[in-house]
Amino acid sequence: QVQLVESGGGLVQAGGSLRLSCEASERTSNSYVRGWFRQAPGKEREFVAAVNLSGNTYYGDSVKGRFTISRDNAKNTVYLQMNSLKSEDTAVYYCTADRGVWSQSASSYDYWGQGTQVTVSS
Repeated sequence: QVQLVESGGGLVQAGGSLRLSCEASERTSNSYVRGWFRQAPGKEREFVAAVNLSGNTYYGDSVKGRFTISRDNAKNTVYLQMNSLKSEDTAVYYCTADRGVWSQSASSYDYWGQGTQVTVSS
């Protein structure tokens, strides 16, 4: 059972930046796809980004060019660098991990963090 702990959320002004971190309780470098989703009030959980075992990265259309996902296998940690933040990026951000292939569907991921709030003020 992989446990995921997010950190780095907070309040930021529009146009600003934040970096989220997600540390896994065990080694994930060889077996797990890592990803981020977000959920705003009253909306479905939305795919943000994923990084597969080869280091290839994938992004949701709404964050392409602004967000960057990366992984540090030595620290079992995945990061989400968020730049040029907009008010519509306000949401709870969830870290995920799964042994399968990457997917934009939340139902494809087995392990989830508790979430971290990101609030962008306009």
